[in-house]
Amino acid sequence: ADEYRRCGGGAERAGPDGAVERKNRMNRIQIRQAAIGDEKILAQIQVESWRAAYADILPREELEKHLELERIEQMYRRVLTGQQLRGSLLLLNDCPHCMAFWGGFRAEQRPGWAELVCIHSLPQNWGRGYGSMMMEHLLQQMRAAGYGWAALWVFEQNGRARHFYEKNGFLLASERKDSFGAKEVLYTRCLEETGDTQPERRNA
Repeated sequence: ADEYRRCGGGAERAGPDGAVERKNRMNRIQIRQAAIGDEKILAQIQVESWRAAYADILPREELEKHLELERIEQMYRRVLTGQQLRGSLLLLNDCPHCMAFWGGFRAEQRPGWAELVCIHSLPQNWGRGYGSMMMEHLLQQMRAAGYGWAALWVFEQNGRARHFYEKNGFLLASERKDSFGAKEVLYTRCLEETGDTQPERRNA
């Protein structure tokens, strides 16, 4: 809580060993592992991102459920304690801006795949390349963990996010599903540097 207030929506922690740090013009950018104690920061970023991104996509009552900060904070506390997902925080000048979690694909139809479960960032810095820096970091983690393919779900009406994923090498697949009163579509990406982008060719 103190971290978020100090930055006006940010953090002061330098993070554990192994954090990635770089400079972009006048900004210092650090990507570190999300850890127990970060749940309030994660919840703040998700709530602000959902409020800005999904107001015209999700039914109002459904959206309001996912803007309850205390409930989202409890969810991230369980996620961080369970250690089934790997989380990262991107700090911009020591203030949290972007967060993401990934793990093994949660459905049976794509065994052995990685899944990007979520990536959220504060709206005031959208479109400045920080999300792509986080994505590059996540894809490197997936490769290092031995995954050859990655997938993610995104709301069909979320054109901004779909453009972001396509720019980062993801392709639209055929799967669809209902989530939170809206439709989601599946995107996939090859993680190997082979030039092959179609999952169906994997065993050809």
